[in-house]
Amino acid sequence: MFRITWPLHIVKRVVALVAVLAVLGVAVPLTYHWFDERRSRCADGVVKKDVKNHAGKQECVGITDGSFAFAPHLKAVTDRIREENRKVTDGKAPWVSVAYMTTFTLTDEDSNSDESVRHELEGAYLAQYRHNRGDLRGSPKIRLLIANPGSQSAHWPDVVGALADRTDAPDRLVAVAGLGPSTEPNKQALRTLSRHRIAMVASTMTATDFNGIKRFVRVAPTNADEARAAAAYLRREKYRTAVVVQDIARNNRYANTLGPAFEKAFTSAGGDHRIVTEEALTFDSSASTGWENELRLTTGQLCTAKPQIVFFAGRGRHLTHFLDALANRTCTGHRFRVVTGDDTTNLTPRELERAYRTQVEVLYTGLAHPDMWQGSEAGRRAVSAATARKFREGGLLDRWFPRDTRDDGQAIMAHDAVLTAARGIGMAAQWGGEVTGDSVSRMFHKMHLGEQVPGGSGFLSFRNNGDPYNKAVPILRLTEKKRAEFVEVSAPHGTPPGPRRKR
Repeated sequence: MFRITWPLHIVKRVVALVAVLAVLGVAVPLTYHWFDERRSRCADGVVKKDVKNHAGKQECVGITDGSFAFAPHLKAVTDRIREENRKVTDGKAPWVSVAYMTTFTLTDEDSNSDESVRHELEGAYLAQYRHNRGDLRGSPKIRLLIANPGSQSAHWPDVVGALADRTDAPDRLVAVAGLGPSTEPNKQALRTLSRHRIAMVASTMTATDFNGIKRFVRVAPTNADEARAAAAYLRREKYRTAVVVQDIARNNRYANTLGPAFEKAFTSAGGDHRIVTEEALTFDSSASTGWENELRLTTGQLCTAKPQIVFFAGRGRHLTHFLDALANRTCTGHRFRVVTGDDTTNLTPRELERAYRTQVEVLYTGLAHPDMWQGSEAGRRAVSAATARKFREGGLLDRWFPRDTRDDGQAIMAHDAVLTAARGIGMAAQWGGEVTGDSVSRMFHKMHLGEQVPGGSGFLSFRNNGDPYNKAVPILRLTEKKRAEFVEVSAPHGTPPGPRRKR
């Protein structure tokens, strides 16, 4: 057999070369993976993901303790959260984590605005501060995490999975607050969080069918309750005729439940309260083109029907287009009053000004307003005075963030959501011993009588299905001052309840 014999020094070189190639075969892929990971990483727990429906655009998605700001306008509040979290984890007192989750990297497809989500985070921080070392001091303390599922909550599975991984030590996550608007992805996120046995408190979800989910409550009134509160106010003001302009987009759960609820509530009193068209006037906001034209067509039908009230069942960003169309109506001699729901609070000051310039009067059911407590006798009974002062001129939020307004109510709602989680955590520690997502969520249904949550949007107790009981609903008016003007406090049962005490 023919054999090749190499000198020993050649053999050593070949062996060395093979070894180098073997090392490179492992090292090069690992190095590439390291560089690729570094390139996709925004911060600890936060990575870059593709933005839904925006080819070539990326956003930072994930969870932070405040060390990273998802947008520059959030830095002032995230810095405060980071510092408060440092004090919590460096101290000797027991603590658990609560996450505030909503979309912080917004696109045109999102119903929230930069201002609204910033205000939410400011309110969440206020609740953390009050519980940890303020006037509602409790134990265990709260470490507040900030969770961003991306535009339209497109990356909620990744973020919810990461939250579930933090339920054990060292993070000890027991609750998630916020949870975004009433969309299908957010509803799926609720169900998944529930399966992971995490307590949930929604701040602004109002779609009526977002209930009956285990471990879930919300501090916002349902669309049905908002509609009943609006109808109660309109009946008191002697309005008799109305028409509903309805968004029929299948994925718009907010609008889908708002319009029918108003129609039922407005006509349920009997007498001459009636809807003066056989069917709602509709548009489809999910159509890529044409929905603006549909809104323009409704004005001709409105000129024929001449109702006293036009109830707009759609998102705030579609309302501005509708008002533009109504301002250019042919029946200029007829004065319309438009009434709509709480999504109007997501309009920016510029959009509010544009809406006002149409000279069409707009009333809407808000979720909260700083003037609720001072504006009426019903408000003084319905809202915690100590909490209300935190949101008014000279209060804590005004001192911390002096150039930010709070008329949209978003800070109040986020505060009330985190405060509800904090109350549940304190009650679980006092009554149940171990603080877990399960024990905290059980406490939600014991928040009655003396255990009501002293919210800035009203005293809070919850039904078995997670909805708030007869929640106070402010009636607001758009003004030329780029702000919402408080009109009256209403409620699903007509008059909001005050704090209920043990007898």
